[in-house]
Amino acid sequence: MTARAAGTERRGAGHALRITVDRDRCIGSGQCVMTAPGVFTQDDEALVALLPGQEDGAGDPRVREVPLACPVQAITIIED
Repeated sequence: MTARAAGTERRGAGHALRITVDRDRCIGSGQCVMTAPGVFTQDDEALVALLPGQEDGAGDPRVREVPLACPVQAITIIED
């Protein structure tokens, strides 16, 4: 992970969900925000950021669609 990449991991119910964002790769298209607005936002530079308290994407089934919506694959979601 680069200094501008971030991720989180949530364990529970026998699995872990990890969202990783690569801010070096992000071009600010906003597809993540349009797909899962309850999980993602854009900062002052229009780069992807996870909303506070939503780092694991819990409660938003659309979060799994975000990696496909991102035109530069700046977001990955791994479910163990």
